[in-house]
Amino acid sequence: MKKLFKGFAVAAVLSVSAGTALNAHASSAALDKILEQVKQERISEGKINKQREQEFLSARADKQALLNKAKSQLASEKSRGTRLTKEYAQNENTMNEKAAALQSAQGTLGEMFGVVRRAAQDAIGSIEASLVSAEKPGRAEILRSLAAAKELPTVRELEELWISLQTEMTESAKVSTFETEVAGLDGNASIKKVTRIGNFNLVTDDGYLIYSPETKSIQPLGKQPDGFILAGIDDLANTSSDNFAGVYVDPTRGAILRINTQKATLEEYYHQGDVVGYIITALLGLGLLIFLARFVDLTLTKSKINSQLKNLATPNTNNPLGRILKVYHDNKNQDVENLELKLDEAILRETPRIEAGINIIKILAAIAPLLGLLGTVIGMILTFQTITLFGTGDPKIMAGNISLALVTTALGLIAALPLILLHAVVAGRSKSVLHILDEQSAGIIATHAEKEKA
Repeated sequence: MKKLFKGFAVAAVLSVSAGTALNAHASSAALDKILEQVKQERISEGKINKQREQEFLSARADKQALLNKAKSQLASEKSRGTRLTKEYAQNENTMNEKAAALQSAQGTLGEMFGVVRRAAQDAIGSIEASLVSAEKPGRAEILRSLAAAKELPTVRELEELWISLQTEMTESAKVSTFETEVAGLDGNASIKKVTRIGNFNLVTDDGYLIYSPETKSIQPLGKQPDGFILAGIDDLANTSSDNFAGVYVDPTRGAILRINTQKATLEEYYHQGDVVGYIITALLGLGLLIFLARFVDLTLTKSKINSQLKNLATPNTNNPLGRILKVYHDNKNQDVENLELKLDEAILRETPRIEAGINIIKILAAIAPLLGLLGTVIGMILTFQTITLFGTGDPKIMAGNISLALVTTALGLIAALPLILLHAVVAGRSKSVLHILDEQSAGIIATHAEKEKA
C-alpha cells in the first residue's frame, strides 16, 4: 500500500512539474480523485487485516485445544503405562509361581515325555522303511509331530503312538493284497495288484518288487531271481486263504534281492569268455553237428543191415552188408583164399565211410580244453598287465581278466566232456556195424570152405 501511495505521490509531483501547461481546474479534479482512491484503498486494507487477525485468533484457539488434548492423552498414557508395568510385574510373578506349581504337579510325567519322544523318534525310521507303509502311507506324520513336540503329549497323541506301533506289529504277521501304483522300469507307472508278505516282500504276477522309503514308491527289481523262486509267487496267487503255499521271502526286506540283481547270469558269465569262449562254443557246435550227422547215418545204415540180415540170398547195394554179399555172389567160383581177399577188400572199402567224422569229434574234444587253457593264460597275462598299470587297490579292475581266465577253462571242460561222450556213442555204433560186416564175412568164408572140402 505504501508503494502504491509513493507511486501516486510521484505521479502527482510529475504532474505538477509537468502541468504548467494544464489549467488549474483540471489539476484540482485529478488530485481529488487520487485522494479518494487512497482513502478507499486504506479502508479495504483495514478490512483485510481485520479478517486475517480474526482467522489467526481462531486458529490459535484450535491449536491450543489440540495442545490441551495431547497433554491430556499424554498424561493418560503415562498413567496407563505405570499401571501396565505393575500388571506385567504381577503377571511375571504369577507365571513363575504357576511354572513352579506345574513342575511340581508334573512329577514323573516329565520322564514320560522324554520316553514318548524317544519312542516316537525310534519308530519313525522303522515305520517309514516298513513295507506296511506301502499299503498304509502317512503313518509316520503323527510320530514326527510327537518327536518334535515341546510340551507334554495329550492322551490322543499317546493313543496314536500306541496304535502306530500296534498296527506295525499286527500287519507284519499278515499276507495282504491291495492295489497301488507301481513304477515301471521304463518310467511309466501303472496300477497293479500287489501282495505284501508280512514285512518281508512285495510281489506281483511279474515278480518281486522293492519299496523306496525316500520316494515312497514301489518299483520292480532290475533283474528277477531264478525261475524256481518265482514259481512260488504263482503258487501263492493260486492258493486260497484256507490253504498254504511255499514262497521264498527275503528276511532282509529286499537287501538280498538287490544284491541278487548284481549277480551275473549264465549268459553274462559266458560272454566274459570273450573270443576264446566263442571259439570253444563253435567247436562244440561243430562236434554236435558231426555227431548228429554220423549218428543218423549209422542208425539208418544199421537198420538197412538188419533188414539185409533177414534176406541174405538177395543182396541189396543200398547197405554195406548187401554190397559185401554182392561181392560174394560175384566171386562164388573163387577159392577160399581169393574169396577172403575179395571180402576183406570190400570191408576195407566200406570202413572209411562208416568211420567218417568220428575221429574229428575226438580231436575237437581234445582241442576244447587246450583252448580253455589258452584263455586262462591270456586272462592271467591281462591281469598282470592291469596290476602293473593300476596296482591291486581295486579288485574290480582285475575282475574282468580273471573272469576270462576262469570262464574259458570252464567252457573248455564243458565242451570236452560231452564231445568225449558223443565220440564214444558214434564210435561204438560204427564198431557195431563193422562187427556185423566182419562176422558175416567170416561166416561166408567158412561156408565156402566147407563146400570146397565137400
